[in-house]
Amino acid sequence: MSAARQPSPTVRDESVPAAAAAKKPRTPRARRSAPPRGVRPAPPLAAEERARLLEGRHHDPHAVLGAHTQRGGVAFRVLRPHAKAVTVIAKGLRAELHDDGDGLFSGLLPLTAVPDYRLLVAYAGDEIEVHDPYRFLPTLGELDLHLIGEGRHERLWTALGAQPMEHQGVAGTRFTVWAPNAQGVRVTGDFCYWDSVAHPMRSLGSSGVWELFLPGVGAGTLYKFDITRPDGSHTLRADPMARSAEVPPANASVVTASQYAWQDAEWMARRGARAPHQAPFSVYELHLASWRPGLSYRQLAEQLPEYVKELGFTHVEMMPVAEHPFGGSWGYQVTGFYAPTSRMGTPDDFRFLVDSLHRAGIGVIVDWVPAHFPRDDWALAEFDGRPLYEHHDPRRAAHPDWGTLEFDYGRKEVRNFLVANAVYWCEEFHVDGLRVDAVASMLYLDYSRGEGEWTPNEHGGRENLDAVAFLQEMNATVYRRCPGVVTIAEESTAWDGVTRPTDGGGLGFGLKWNMGWMHDTLRYMSKESVHRKYHHHDMTFGMIYAFSENYVLPISHDEVVHGKRSLVSKMPGGDWWQQRAAHRAYLGFMWAHPGKQLLFMGQEFAQGAEWSETHGPDWWLLDSSYPAAGDHRGVRDLVRDLNRAYAATPALWERDTVPEGFAWVEADAAEDNVFAFLRYARDGSQLLAVSNFSPVVRHGYRIGVPEEVPVWHEVLNTDREGYGGSGVHHAQPLRPEPVPAQGRPASLRMTLPPLATIWLRP
Repeated sequence: MSAARQPSPTVRDESVPAAAAAKKPRTPRARRSAPPRGVRPAPPLAAEERARLLEGRHHDPHAVLGAHTQRGGVAFRVLRPHAKAVTVIAKGLRAELHDDGDGLFSGLLPLTAVPDYRLLVAYAGDEIEVHDPYRFLPTLGELDLHLIGEGRHERLWTALGAQPMEHQGVAGTRFTVWAPNAQGVRVTGDFCYWDSVAHPMRSLGSSGVWELFLPGVGAGTLYKFDITRPDGSHTLRADPMARSAEVPPANASVVTASQYAWQDAEWMARRGARAPHQAPFSVYELHLASWRPGLSYRQLAEQLPEYVKELGFTHVEMMPVAEHPFGGSWGYQVTGFYAPTSRMGTPDDFRFLVDSLHRAGIGVIVDWVPAHFPRDDWALAEFDGRPLYEHHDPRRAAHPDWGTLEFDYGRKEVRNFLVANAVYWCEEFHVDGLRVDAVASMLYLDYSRGEGEWTPNEHGGRENLDAVAFLQEMNATVYRRCPGVVTIAEESTAWDGVTRPTDGGGLGFGLKWNMGWMHDTLRYMSKESVHRKYHHHDMTFGMIYAFSENYVLPISHDEVVHGKRSLVSKMPGGDWWQQRAAHRAYLGFMWAHPGKQLLFMGQEFAQGAEWSETHGPDWWLLDSSYPAAGDHRGVRDLVRDLNRAYAATPALWERDTVPEGFAWVEADAAEDNVFAFLRYARDGSQLLAVSNFSPVVRHGYRIGVPEEVPVWHEVLNTDREGYGGSGVHHAQPLRPEPVPAQGRPASLRMTLPPLATIWLRP
């Protein structure tokens, strides 16, 4: 925010001359000039009330400012710092008010009722005609205030924040903010050259909400709240409910109103037809700002849907898009929970991107971060001078890992802020899923805390019961209000019932990231093939608990940064061919395994370097001028074919969450580095997946199969030459032989390609 900014062109009535911007409000003092002719003196303000008004400590400025009938007529009082004169004008009326000093002007007019009046405000070399903000009734009704007080306002963004509107026949913007500990709140911005004295807000009873309607202020206006803390000091804060913000590092809030006309009605109508855990669900995770660095939301809409559709992914998952001051946090330290980051455009531009993805048949998941927030002194931390959004106990407030603050989930207004925020992204931006970050850090009171650094819950346990209740309320509310939306937990512990419905005592998520499967299988893949036999169980252990939750198998951004290396670089040895082959074989195993799929950008074409938010994926690896481009294109072609075969095979997704959808064929061939399993659809149709994680061709390998299937066809082979493989494959259908294998009466005699996964269907 800069005090030198010129006012927005959409702002008319509230401007003052630029020369006034450099002036500071004067200390309160009384002064009465000679009364203008025809205007009697208004009763003077008591010294304390005058001081409270000028210092921003008044809880009800509308009771002092504006026009009020009283004995002898109508008293007018106006607060206009730096003004030379203020005149009340109405039909048949023009009366200049007394200058009472400190920007206060007043007068008593011999009227029987308050007229429909305006103010003519004269500054040095300028004169403007404006509506008086203090003649308007409150813009919030009793129902809104009741729901806010109860912590049950599910569309909180319609009541709090900055809302352009017409009120009492006048266009302007309603400003509302929750600050229950404040002595007073004033709104300031480029409409008044960031002089906050002139616009004190009124407190709406015990709700903790402050409100002011400013006529003439419209979309595009920059603003903040000047809050008087309990100790009398001031703090200038961005709006927690702002729907738009300045481009960082600037941090003022921006008045905005959506003008977007959605074109995704067909998508929205059918997205809830099938439960996500019983449908194809393969996710391309990306960081919007670095996928194609420098592109706006609308430019991304020209490229991203086409790219993702060509690769066959059903969804994209965007790392957090809510406003954040530090780009290096990748969006995981949020200051503007209701504002899509302005780095790439406006909120309506973001809507256009979501709409474009929907029209391409692609669902949109956004990362959502209700676990913590940064300590920036212009944002949420001690917002009104005391802990408000964070827990009042410093041990509960400070997040031990990230230097941030944890939300106070036990406070109903804070819970409401977050629950409504989840609904907001689904309703206002049509997102199809929320991936909830760092759930484990919310669930446990002792998360990353040592002995003596935490206190048990009321039952003596380590569970954060307030966070549990919040997550249950959030999930229940989202699923009730937003049909077809899925919530996904990044939860890295063995917490019971993450995806169990809330009415059954669970947290109520639709899906959960399977972090254990990811760590185990990557540990296996990182070993040389001769050592993998000692870690064979890492690939099979996940099936012990595979149906305890509804799982997503994630190869996410967290696994390809900070020294963890990219996926292909995790593969052992210095042999580039073997690394790529192992990369392809692992993806084939992953796509056939029970659970949904998630792959981070760059891994679809075997990028060798770690991801960096400063330059994004190494797209040059696919350029035909690069000698090894064919190797990388081959891996990308495999991902495309995996997704297409996956979507066309109900056995791979219809029964992901029940044991009946899976059967081991070979789980014990540790010496051979071989795994084989069957997947089943509801109608009994099958898919056989066989993986050979050794770099040798295995001829005449017996794989047991159901004897009732007469013939099997190879439908996918990660060793195909087109993918960069050696081309070992089964050109002809395979017929079972009456030779027992792996406990089955019939078997296929197969040739297993080196470092490859093959899929076969009847």
